[in-house]
Amino acid sequence: MVVYIKTQGARIIKEGRHLLVKKGDAVYHTLFTYKLKQIVLFGNVEVTHRALAQIMRHEIDTVFLSFDGRYLGRIASAESRNVFLHKRQYRLLDDPDFTLRLAKAIVAGKLANMATLLMRIKRSREESLAGPRAHDIQNLIRLLEKADNVDSVRGYEGRGSALYFAAFPGGFIDHWGFTRRIRRPPTDPVNSILSLLYTFLMNRVYAAVRMAGLDPYPGFLHTIDYGRYSLVLDLMEEFRTIIADTLTLSLFNLKILKSNDFYEEIPSDEDMLPVVSPEVPADVSKDPIGLISGSVEDATVFDIPEQRMETEEAPAVKITGKHPVKLHRDAFQRVIEAFEKKLTTEFYYPPAERSLSYADAIIFQAGHYRKVIEGEAQMYQPVLLK
Repeated sequence: MVVYIKTQGARIIKEGRHLLVKKGDAVYHTLFTYKLKQIVLFGNVEVTHRALAQIMRHEIDTVFLSFDGRYLGRIASAESRNVFLHKRQYRLLDDPDFTLRLAKAIVAGKLANMATLLMRIKRSREESLAGPRAHDIQNLIRLLEKADNVDSVRGYEGRGSALYFAAFPGGFIDHWGFTRRIRRPPTDPVNSILSLLYTFLMNRVYAAVRMAGLDPYPGFLHTIDYGRYSLVLDLMEEFRTIIADTLTLSLFNLKILKSNDFYEEIPSDEDMLPVVSPEVPADVSKDPIGLISGSVEDATVFDIPEQRMETEEAPAVKITGKHPVKLHRDAFQRVIEAFEKKLTTEFYYPPAERSLSYADAIIFQAGHYRKVIEGEAQMYQPVLLK
């Protein structure tokens, strides 16, 4: 079970064997620690010392994010004791043949998924640019097979991403000011959602890497650097398009997110604060591009009730492209709910010889990656969008 807590001023305390979520003297939720896999905290949420001890005792991955979803840090279970596995991970960093082979597999999977999504956009939206860019990316996959060094592989990945995001806007019914991928800060609604969903995805992949007993730092596609989870970033690549990008299209095209769900954060403007609008989340199971299905039975998404006032619909934000664009609070909740529902989508995955949800697939892939590291599997096989 994954729990998100985002009401500002909330506290998590320990009582007996359970954790309680409180605000003031009122108790709003009871968390059964034996059910928890991950707790995600947004902004000003306090965790008492006794609650922290309980969290660490039960090895519950606890992630701290800023209110708008930027990663701050985490409390994770103890490091894997398998020093021999970690030693092998680092030794393989100096094996150019292994590094090239694994990097190629990761990038080939990412490029294939991007091309598949663009072809969906072409069929569903009759978008003229999506088809040619998909074919360009497919041509890159053929060139990738001949790459003889990792720098070339990274170059193909960068070129493929540029082609992909050039055509990605064609997947939206409406124009949202998205012309290219802008990370820090995101200056349009689409980039804002992509960044948020990539953060959620990173947390899930990190947890899966730790469950597999792997060290999250040594990666083969992403260069190693101080404090960088290069392995996590490697394993994220195949899931970016499958989970985050398709969900972004669904959120906008199904009108789950609208213009008045966003605000532009202008420095020193104290009036630009998140507000609550009475929008009811739409059914996210009917998008022909995103293909979302499943339920949220395996995830808990809750917020402490707050007093609400009936207001007129907020005006649509005017995006200038100069300042960070962020979500209002209730829209933020809708994104969380949609993300968790997306992870329950099931598909038949031949390597596993059974149907998996996307949440299970992330864990399976981390285990598969470990088998490649240990030599039990010769090639890494990414999950591909069908």
